[in-house]
Amino acid sequence: MSNFRLLSTTENGVTVITNRFIDEYMPHANGSFVKVYLLLLRCLQNNKIETSISYLAEVLDETEKDIDRAIRYWEKEQILFVSRSDKSTITSISFGMPTAALAQSPIESEVSNINVPAIEEPVVKPVAKPTIHKPSYSDAQIKQLTDIEEVKWVMNTVERLLERLLKPADIQLVLFLYESVGFSPELIFYLYEYCISKNKKSVSYIEAVAISWAEEGITTVEKAEESTAAYNNNYNAINKAFGLNRTPGAIEKKFMHRWFHEYGFDIQIIEEACNRTMLATGKPDFKYTDKILENWKKKGVASKKDIAALDEVHAKQNAINVSNKQAATTKQPVPSTNKFNAFPQRKYSDEDFLSMEQRLLNNR
Repeated sequence: MSNFRLLSTTENGVTVITNRFIDEYMPHANGSFVKVYLLLLRCLQNNKIETSISYLAEVLDETEKDIDRAIRYWEKEQILFVSRSDKSTITSISFGMPTAALAQSPIESEVSNINVPAIEEPVVKPVAKPTIHKPSYSDAQIKQLTDIEEVKWVMNTVERLLERLLKPADIQLVLFLYESVGFSPELIFYLYEYCISKNKKSVSYIEAVAISWAEEGITTVEKAEESTAAYNNNYNAINKAFGLNRTPGAIEKKFMHRWFHEYGFDIQIIEEACNRTMLATGKPDFKYTDKILENWKKKGVASKKDIAALDEVHAKQNAINVSNKQAATTKQPVPSTNKFNAFPQRKYSDEDFLSMEQRLLNNR
């Protein structure tokens, strides 16, 4: 492929990335796309005036198609402005940020005054989970994308796997996976093959699996195979611990996903929680197990040794509680009383006894 020029008016020797790119664009982009953008900036700002798709692919260990897909993604986001001599040959790339408020040129808006940098007040923003925006492709965009040979191949392959003609929703999903999520044709093929093997052909299910993979950083078929194998092994282990012989339900899968991805526990810790649930309740209670794991997460459990340490502390505390309870219920013995002793006792003198004796003698 031919070389193309990167245009800038900024000073060389540094690579500058705006906070806006990090805050607004990076969280939603595929990781490979971000790497391509950063390398382009590196080439731009380090005296490398000319570069090529093949050079970028070699440096990042990606295919040229992956590089081209990344550039098209940033072009769609309007932070790269690409000039082409025809549909495929790039002649130049300019950098910029889309905003009506900027009076600077695209390059000046990307890189502020390097010699006298402005001091910005720190802004604390809530951390949000990155999301992947799903666009709605127009007829013109669909036609443009489906003219790409590998997109044609994907469409034909998906149609063959589904064993029916593609519906508009199918086409939108395939283009979304290819252009926005950044899946390669091979990964899209594996995605559909995997979902169909589980007898799941709905657009919503396939999209949910794809987004889950993207959030986990799965970008190749090899990584997808590892993930699905681990998924099956882990879920089978949980089923075994619970004595289940069926596919987990939707709510049960949500619990499992939380245990692995939100709590970050490995299968040994989860199995231990399942075993304790069965001992305590006698049934596979996912809510009960979730409470155990949530408590362990709060206490910083990272291994079975940590669980053993918590058990030891708990046992010692129980022993102290039992001892305190026994001490509280044990009292000192008190003299026994009866109803006669409950009244004040009269004291008799010798004269009283003589008087009573005389009365008894007179009554004979």
